[in-house]
Amino acid sequence: MVESGARGRTRWGRFAMALAAGGLGVGVLMFGMSSGALAASFTVAGTSFKASADGLEGTGFVQYGSVDRSADKAHPVAVNGMRTAKLDNFCQSMVVPGLPGVGEVTVKITAGGEGGMTAENLVINLEELNADLTLGNAQIGVDAGQLSKGPEGAVGTAGTLGLQADTIRLGALRQTAWSTTASTLRFKGMKLDVFSGRNECF
Repeated sequence: MVESGARGRTRWGRFAMALAAGGLGVGVLMFGMSSGALAASFTVAGTSFKASADGLEGTGFVQYGSVDRSADKAHPVAVNGMRTAKLDNFCQSMVVPGLPGVGEVTVKITAGGEGGMTAENLVINLEELNADLTLGNAQIGVDAGQLSKGPEGAVGTAGTLGLQADTIRLGALRQTAWSTTASTLRFKGMKLDVFSGRNECF
């Protein structure tokens, strides 16, 4: 019986480490849920994650190409930065593969309703984005090193292509990303669920 209990503790220890490696910061997110705001930096080592929302409204938008590095390789990404962002019916999911005795596990965070998730100085390193897009006062072809409308420091390599706009609207947002950072995230009625197998946002 003691041996069986030890095995159980080992599995949960590995599970917790896998979540930490996935950058979900469960404890920090729970604190953020109770306090209403948190500083956050989610980076997934070697595993991309999915997010969806019915709609996004943002200000101070910039976009440029870059590279996101995980433990084993480099990933080309489109960096999307916004000074402020509001997302309706937000969902984010990450699949943790190959947990001993469990197999695949999906960790999902949801914040429903209008403005379920809001952010300040949001920067997302995207692999794929599907949405209906509207830009306000857009400038396309700006030197990525001279971008000025996004979050502080959100600029690309000088001499490469950049885009910026005063406002951005995305409808039916579906994205796959390698990392997300923000100075502040706020969730309304956040819910965190852990599922056996795949149960992603889309």
